[in-house]
Amino acid sequence: MRTAYFDCFSGISGDMTLGALIDAGLSIKELKSHLSKLPIDNYDITAKKVKKNGISATKVDVIVKGRQKERRLSDIRKIINNSSLDKTIKEKASSVFERLARAEARVHKTITNAVHFHEVGAVDAIIDIVGAVIGLHLLGIENICASSINTGTGFIRSAHGILPVPGPAAAELLKGIPVYSTDTKMELTTPTGAAIISTLSKDFGPMPRIDIKAIGYGAGTFNSPDMPNLLRIFVGEMKNPAKEENTILLETNIDDMNPQLYEYVMEKLFASGALDVYLTPIIMKKGRPATMLSVLSNRDDIKVLSDIIFRETTSIGLRVQEIGRIKVEREIKEIKTKYGKIRVKIAFDDKEMLGINPEYEDCKRIAVKKGIPLKKVMEEIKKEAGRIVK
Repeated sequence: MRTAYFDCFSGISGDMTLGALIDAGLSIKELKSHLSKLPIDNYDITAKKVKKNGISATKVDVIVKGRQKERRLSDIRKIINNSSLDKTIKEKASSVFERLARAEARVHKTITNAVHFHEVGAVDAIIDIVGAVIGLHLLGIENICASSINTGTGFIRSAHGILPVPGPAAAELLKGIPVYSTDTKMELTTPTGAAIISTLSKDFGPMPRIDIKAIGYGAGTFNSPDMPNLLRIFVGEMKNPAKEENTILLETNIDDMNPQLYEYVMEKLFASGALDVYLTPIIMKKGRPATMLSVLSNRDDIKVLSDIIFRETTSIGLRVQEIGRIKVEREIKEIKTKYGKIRVKIAFDDKEMLGINPEYEDCKRIAVKKGIPLKKVMEEIKKEAGRIVK
């Protein structure tokens, strides 16, 4: 899987993104050719090699001729939709602007269609965002992930006056994304950069396991002896796209509950978002036999799941810990078999199939209906699915 990892140690902006993509191998001639499909003109793009703290990088500038004007989301949608760009590029570029409009609307307490884009509605910002989507498309990037994002600190001057760093729109766009700030008194992450990375990146954290094919450095505007103002992009093949994520484990030891209740409790927990629920027989103090109830949960579901445990069991306390888990990609597919339509779960890694498992409930239904041993049904479905699914 062709992957781009954005190393945002000095933030991210639109021009830094374009510079890093060109530095990683994107042809500026091809980029300009695709951008010419947008119904806007009076601009030019330049790319030149610069050095930041001894590191060679590409500095991109969008030079606009004539007066800039404010635009609404509908104006920008019209520009993108009226172009002859590929459908995928149009959709992704539009989604970046839509996310940006929602952030601006929340900041200004209005609706998205009423938002007036100032800096980000200008031609250079449109070129930065659409150009970034085009560049990723031309480089064949299928998967995007990023590091934690350095926002910078201090204050900036905007159309609304003096604002803190990160600006309100950038801060809104970075909700739910790991960020930090160094002592660099600059706006390292702009709203344009925040919109691009928060919309297109699937994961944020350490660099995944990839075979690096190219590295690109996109130069920002300021110079500092402490830190190069660069965005670094690693482009390569991800050999194992198994997803690493943090989850919450809820656990409690129960020694005074009717065991008939566990099935009901487990069903309620699964129905309310539990990722997994399991029971472990244990021995507590004074040799008392007991059951440990373990529930794997997303952080957002802790409250509802803990409420179910306290309401439906005799537990009066829970252990809560954050644990990591790694899972491969999987999908549920419905296939036609001699028994009818059956759902099978397919696990795969870098597009290589790792295993096929028939859905238990479907196989159970067939076994009961046909009077066939469940084990035999599952074995036959698995073999048949292996011939059908490629």
